Amino acid sequence: MASRLLSGSLAAGCRKRLATSVSVPPPPLQRQRGNHTTTAHCSASKTSTPLEEAVSQQTAAGPQKPEQQLAMDSPTGSVPKKQKHLVMPSPVLPPKVPADPSAWDNAMLLVDKPKGWTSFDVCGKLRPAIAALLRRKNRDVKVGHAGTLDPMATGLLIVCVGRGTKAVDSFMAMRKEYSGTLRLGEGTPSFDAESPVEQRAPWEHITDEDLLRVREGLVGEIQQLPPMYSAIKVGGQKLYEAARKGQEVERQPRTVTVECFDLQRDATDAQSVHFRVVCSKGTYIRSLAHDLGAALGSAAHLTALRRDAIGTHSVVGAWDVQQLAQQLYAQRDERNEQQAKQEQQALEQEQEQAAVTAAEDGDGLTPS
Repeated sequence: MASRLLSGSLAAGCRKRLATSVSVPPPPLQRQRGNHTTTAHCSASKTSTPLEEAVSQQTAAGPQKPEQQLAMDSPTGSVPKKQKHLVMPSPVLPPKVPADPSAWDNAMLLVDKPKGWTSFDVCGKLRPAIAALLRRKNRDVKVGHAGTLDPMATGLLIVCVGRGTKAVDSFMAMRKEYSGTLRLGEGTPSFDAESPVEQRAPWEHITDEDLLRVREGLVGEIQQLPPMYSAIKVGGQKLYEAARKGQEVERQPRTVTVECFDLQRDATDAQSVHFRVVCSKGTYIRSLAHDLGAALGSAAHLTALRRDAIGTHSVVGAWDVQQLAQQLYAQRDERNEQQAKQEQQALEQEQEQAAVTAAEDGDGLTPS
């Protein structure tokens, strides 16, 4: 794709001063007096805190039982529950699925979601295939994805299987990397190409410098308003359900972090801008495109989106969902054939043994 890099190098969008958006409080024992900083020292006549009094009482009362010690250390005064150690799932990577069925007890898959599929569609395709391989009912096989991708989007979807579903939150908390294209001067209700263009605004006046200048305000820790076309619930109702009814629901902005927002204007179509984004959990790339257009005094919406990475996991070499399902069913059929062959061999051996036994019994018969 022919494109030209905007002035201010590609790395300029990635080296964002995240530290500038984080305020660091002064040390707790330092106090400001005029233009001087003094350090407060603990006084010998200070009043004992409740914790210090409890420790004093413990010393006087002698050794306590472990449960009593845990209760005293707990802020609520109760014994904290023992936290279970999370065992991260093992990746099942292409090109072949494992022959050992136990590999699916705690597994994760890297899937390249195709355009037009929902994340739920991917899980719905794989669950019966895995269940067939394991000879279980669909409802007995746990399958879940770690982060929704819109139907229009393609790219990396992490699918967890079995005990691996307990690690979904861990994967969702990882940073995400996206690439895609937005179109200036056109706005849609969903902020992407899934809904028709309902807003048109001038865009010809927008220069490369304008894009870079406005981009700066969308990098770092920012407040982002979720789009109406999203699965977020407000008052027990999903926003997209209200949006389809033509209703506008008041939403609260969310704090998200955009580490990198690189822009490349298409060399043959100046209305199209290609981008790369590295961001935190909960960031809506559709909203980022919409906010960029609004800040430019115009409009914008997504025309293409691809998730390239989640944490250290890349979409490069990920499973094609159709091919993966075919492999699962093929392995099921192969295993059934092998089992049928083994059962047939065992039956033939039994018949041969029965024939031998019958012959031996016949030779030993005494004529009447």
